[in-house]
Amino acid sequence: MNLKLPFFILLFISTFANAQQTMSINGSKPYPATENYTFICEKYVFTGEANVQIAKTEKGGVLKISIGTANDKTRISGGLYVDLANGDVIPCIDKKVNETIEGKTASYYYFTPAEMIKLKKNDIKGIRFIVTGNSNAFGDQTGYFTASNKMTYFSTAFDKTKKSFDTAAAISAL
Repeated sequence: MNLKLPFFILLFISTFANAQQTMSINGSKPYPATENYTFICEKYVFTGEANVQIAKTEKGGVLKISIGTANDKTRISGGLYVDLANGDVIPCIDKKVNETIEGKTASYYYFTPAEMIKLKKNDIKGIRFIVTGNSNAFGDQTGYFTASNKMTYFSTAFDKTKKSFDTAAAISAL
């Protein structure tokens, strides 16, 4: 009896440790991915946030960035810059791989193996991107935005908890 309880707890914990997120690009095969991070995007007033997920592929990696939109003509398009905590910047070229599902638009940007090594060593500080769409009176906000790696909008100086996501550790675990 004494041996069964620790064995059950170990089995229970290992099940959650092995549970991993996946990402598929427009219905392709699933790739192992990080959790879906919610970065703060203060200037994007429609939702104030951007969802970010990174997957490991055979040829490097993929970044998925998505935002909530009011219509299906709004897209994240053009170049994108990933700012790292050490000051490095990874530029990403738009390959026109995007989708719109259930009031959200998502775009996919690809990383080389060398860029994935950089991402494994440094946390993402922010992602700079462009939102395009039509310009009617009640359309979505368009322009240049930055999604910051912050867990919450507000905190106090006395709060000593970590206020950003550990993206480097999650990417290294892929």
